[in-house]
Amino acid sequence: MNHSSTERLHASQRDLFWTFLRVGLLGYGGGPSMIPLVQQEVVKRHGWFNDEEFADILAIGNTLPGPIATKMPGYIGYRLGGTLGCINAVLAVILPTIIIMVLLLVAFTRYRDIGWIHGMGKGVVPVVMVMMAQLTWDFWAKSRQSLGWMISLGMVVTAGVLIYVLGVHPGVVIALLLATALLSPGAKREDAP
Repeated sequence: MNHSSTERLHASQRDLFWTFLRVGLLGYGGGPSMIPLVQQEVVKRHGWFNDEEFADILAIGNTLPGPIATKMPGYIGYRLGGTLGCINAVLAVILPTIIIMVLLLVAFTRYRDIGWIHGMGKGVVPVVMVMMAQLTWDFWAKSRQSLGWMISLGMVVTAGVLIYVLGVHPGVVIALLLATALLSPGAKREDAP
């Protein structure tokens, strides 16, 4: 689906609710594990946004305070359904978590000494790891395609050093990249033939 960023998108409130309810139900592990699910729903399943727009939403969402699991649905809901869409999407994504959290806390308090309950959480970690690896690979492919592999690799290494070696917050790194892109409009890469 090709559309400009200023074009008004629209989705029914029902579609928004069920989309983000699925994300809330299946997004085990918090915000980072929900990102690939949101991408699957809004880019691949519904075609409301393309990969580049989704990457922009993710980048901007990561620079703002608060959990990404509510920022992305809030913005996407607003873009697709106005203020009501924003409220609808955020409620849909948090409702399963609220209900499941209450039920799990009651069960955990009662049965915490049973081994298989303790092992349940550990069993999901590899699945979340695979989902994050797939999302990383998708973003790497898009970055290589638009910037070239040398620039992309340089940005990965620089970001890694800033975040993991120097301890700079990821939001600051993303904000610096956004500021650099905004302040250097002449650095746009021309499309290859």
